[in-house]
Amino acid sequence: MSRPPRARSDVDSDDSRPLIAVLDYGIGNLHSAHKGFEWAGADTRLTADRALIEDAAGVVLPGVGAFEPCMAALRSTGLDEIAVERIESGVPFFGICIGMQLLFASSEEAPDCAGLGVIPRRVLEIPDTVKRPQMQWNRLERRVEHPMFDGLPDEAWVYFVHSYAGADGDDVVATCDYGDHLVAALARDNLWAAQFHPEKSSNTGLRILHNFVQAASNARKDS
Repeated sequence: MSRPPRARSDVDSDDSRPLIAVLDYGIGNLHSAHKGFEWAGADTRLTADRALIEDAAGVVLPGVGAFEPCMAALRSTGLDEIAVERIESGVPFFGICIGMQLLFASSEEAPDCAGLGVIPRRVLEIPDTVKRPQMQWNRLERRVEHPMFDGLPDEAWVYFVHSYAGADGDDVVATCDYGDHLVAALARDNLWAAQFHPEKSSNTGLRILHNFVQAASNARKDS
């Protein structure tokens, strides 16, 4: 599958710049997520400060790597409890890549390591009929319309790097075709999650990040 052409961003500017807290638990790629949300119009802070996280209009849990070391790092900083508290409080929350997987109860990658359990299902290995990891651009197959996808074209391509994906469920809003219909994104209430990397997905990813920033801004205004 080929990469779609890059184009100039057409994301509308947003002068409100809501505060978005990107959870800093020492795992790689956090700075890429931080920059992505800055580009999307947020006042973004890479932080482990509880007071700042509690004051934020939205919270982001990014991550790359393996399930167990990422979960261990999250717990060692105490950000595991804060993440669950923020989700339960109703604040807009976005899990990205491994950050999405950590929201699940467990993973086949590390059977003895418990996840956050916000999503009471398991993360499963990609079928062995295809190359692992999936490291490519792939097309989102939307299952339902959701604010995550506002402003996206029907043919929306995003960038994946993963060998595991969450089990299917009623909260899945998009899949991708890679040996099976893999879970690509889910959403319920204030919780959004993406298996792909929006911050590496050109204008499509930037639009998704912008949509989350807008949702966080609207939620703060309504609170």
